Amino acid sequence: HKLWEQDKALISSSPFFFIATSFADHVDCSIKAGAPGFVKIIDDTAIEYPEYDGNSMYRTLGNIAKNHHVGLLFINVNEPGTKLRIKGTARIFTDQHHLSRHHGAKAVVRITGTFFPNCPRYLPTLQTGPISVHVPSEENPSPPPPEWKTRSYIKDILPQNDPHKDTIKD
Repeated sequence: HKLWEQDKALISSSPFFFIATSFADHVDCSIKAGAPGFVKIIDDTAIEYPEYDGNSMYRTLGNIAKNHHVGLLFINVNEPGTKLRIKGTARIFTDQHHLSRHHGAKAVVRITGTFFPNCPRYLPTLQTGPISVHVPSEENPSPPPPEWKTRSYIKDILPQNDPHKDTIKD
């Protein structure tokens, strides 16, 4: 199935989604979040999202590099009855053309696939809170480090190019 208008509205307004990846015995499910609109709709069969600075474990990107098959789940927790599943293949981009469309992106992941609504009857209605202060944006180009990146024992294991390496307490 292709993206319907209600699917596009959910994706465009969503501040988060879940992505499942796997390679051999390494199965992972992660939440990806940002300001609404951080997931871009490319066409009726493809979307893309930015990978921001993370914990350098590369579980999602590492699995995608080895196995392009992914599953995504979008849920609108503010109103009942809105849930979308995506089964597709993912590609990772690190070129300037793709990065320039997503402020603060370290990589861009494009998913092409099948989009289908998922039965939402057991979903509770929750409320999303404010967008995290750690999401990069034009207004917030240098987000603060997460607490765990300020611990002294982390200093030696962060990559040299980590944007928070200089903020670590000794």
